[in-house]
Amino acid sequence: MGALILLAIISAYLFGSISSAVLICRLFKLPDPRTTGSNNPGATNVYRIGGAVPAILTLWCDVLKGMIPVWGSYFLGIEPFFLGLIAVAACLGHIFPLYFHFRGGKAVATALGAMFPVAWEMALLLIATWLVVFRISRVSSMAALITVSLAPFYAFWIKPQYTVSVIMISVLIIWRHQANIARLRTGQEQRTRFQRRSNPPED
Repeated sequence: MGALILLAIISAYLFGSISSAVLICRLFKLPDPRTTGSNNPGATNVYRIGGAVPAILTLWCDVLKGMIPVWGSYFLGIEPFFLGLIAVAACLGHIFPLYFHFRGGKAVATALGAMFPVAWEMALLLIATWLVVFRISRVSSMAALITVSLAPFYAFWIKPQYTVSVIMISVLIIWRHQANIARLRTGQEQRTRFQRRSNPPED
């Protein structure tokens, strides 16, 4: 079982390392999201660069990067603690992608996807939280930060066996949002407007 767990963790990292945003932008002949707009290869930046279709594809692929490794490991009978580590590995792959010079995104969608196979109730609650905060603020980063900050409490309430792993993922995502936190403090974080932009603002 030890070898199987190690293989699952490595596979989750390698799978998470596939940068959906970069590949989809190449497919649609859009600028590299790592060097355009907010320089973040995530769905929000892809939306601002190329509109709804590539952004939705990016979001869906990022969710699958977390969902597939955890789901597969769940059906292999791997214990909850190690399932959490596999989820963390998928998120680390998204943030530090091996195939893309370790320049990745912020892993919000990947973390959400990792929760669906083992705690779909919590995943739906996180989605609802993000939508409510985003509806009020129109700031994607604020919605993400509030959602991941609440995630450990949701985990303790709904699936306590995953609390430690969710804390690890939440800390990782909050750390990845350092620049956004600094802009939020100074009031410089831009709101998301639902229209295509030729010069995307900082995310």
